[in-house]
Amino acid sequence: MSTLSVSSAYTKIRALVDNITTDALPPPSSIVAGVESLPANLTAHGIGEEATERHLLSDICPGFNGPKTSPNYYGFVTGGVFPIAEVADNIVTAFDQNVSVHLPEQSISTIVEDKALSMLVELLKLDNGKWQGRTFTTGATGANVLGLACGREAVISTRLRAAGESQGVGELGLLAACARAGVKEIQVLTTMGHSSLYKAASVVGIGRASVKDIPFSAREPWKLDIAALERELKREQDGIVSIVALSAGEVNTGRFATTGSSSVAQIRDLCTKYGSWLHVDGAFGIFARSLPENAEFAALRTASCGLDLADSITGDGHKMLNVPYDCGFFLTRSDATLSAVFQNPNAAYLATSGPSSIPSPLNIGLENSRRFRALPVYAVLLAYGSAGLAEMFTRQVRLARGIAAYVQESAEYELLAQGEDEKGDYGNTHIIVIFRARDEVLNRELVSKINETREIYVSGTKWDGRPACRVAVSTWRVEVERDVELVRGVLEGVSSNG
Repeated sequence: MSTLSVSSAYTKIRALVDNITTDALPPPSSIVAGVESLPANLTAHGIGEEATERHLLSDICPGFNGPKTSPNYYGFVTGGVFPIAEVADNIVTAFDQNVSVHLPEQSISTIVEDKALSMLVELLKLDNGKWQGRTFTTGATGANVLGLACGREAVISTRLRAAGESQGVGELGLLAACARAGVKEIQVLTTMGHSSLYKAASVVGIGRASVKDIPFSAREPWKLDIAALERELKREQDGIVSIVALSAGEVNTGRFATTGSSSVAQIRDLCTKYGSWLHVDGAFGIFARSLPENAEFAALRTASCGLDLADSITGDGHKMLNVPYDCGFFLTRSDATLSAVFQNPNAAYLATSGPSSIPSPLNIGLENSRRFRALPVYAVLLAYGSAGLAEMFTRQVRLARGIAAYVQESAEYELLAQGEDEKGDYGNTHIIVIFRARDEVLNRELVSKINETREIYVSGTKWDGRPACRVAVSTWRVEVERDVELVRGVLEGVSSNG
């Protein structure tokens, strides 16, 4: 029988978090000490709860990095965790709800989840009535799996129906469905697709090699070449069907594959004409739709305009919404396609008690076993509303633009991923800044030298085949002037000592 006081333990955790350094990375000594404290193997009787608690707090926690505790962690687009989201997440653990089946007489959990999704659709300026296929996932990777699975189902089922078949991929299987539909290949057409798109293509049986890049130009590789797109879509005459995946906030640059509603409308018309599925990978970029409607963010709002014409959209809550890992979401205008793929059959004990407008989540997503990850999202949306979140998004964009402006003006660094005629114009800068040191020797070590300061953390990447540095801003803790000065100071120190 456990004698551990969870409330007492959590008080200690909170005190530890509140007193921890705001450095983006822990001291190397803390990581070494934590590793050395790990047991050699599993003991027969354990060390007990109290000793384990001390070990976790004293040895393990000091070795964690700082996406949550530091305002200057700019590596993964991780966000922080709003305090109210942390409260909600602890409620999730305390009550441990099963949110697989909609059982409104037994628990309010699935009703709250549906409300959270509805509020999220509102935040993204989407028409609530048109996006009835919606669910929470573990992240944008899981959501991209749903998007490609739905796309696969839709593009093949269109041909199956034309051939007189009533069943789809979910029933027939991929090989049989393609054979009956006369489909030789399924291709995914994109620009600078995220690695999770390739993983999703593998998982759903399309294959990583089927993901094809069709960039507008070498200077602006994030933009989709619409003329090339139509040439690829026309291959449906040869039994090659397509899923079009638009990047809304490409991970390296933060840029958009489309330039506004007119370009999305062109793509939508082509997809409709050739029977293709239009998917948007909007992990963080989709939240540009939630920025204030003023001149400061006009370019970003234009770039994200028209994405509501897509068939499906993915996004991450644990990025811009600052809720705990793990939390993503998937939205589609075709709830019928979603349920056709993910319907959970032949389990009578999982049946709902009657008809409802809220589907059981296990019938519209990957998992039968699901954490109640909707509650922190609900808490954040309720606590801050659209205006409160827009204010946070504003600070994040302003910080990214402040860093970009410093880099552009610096003699030591070069700002990358700028479009034609964009020098000095940061209107298209969202939350990502990518740059390199002009000195090649320093550039090879730039990321490690920045991170060695432990004051900020950045990620390394490549641009034009050469090393580059990437800053991603997504935490609610942003203070623009303070953080611009800190980043400036670190970069100046690194260049002067390089």
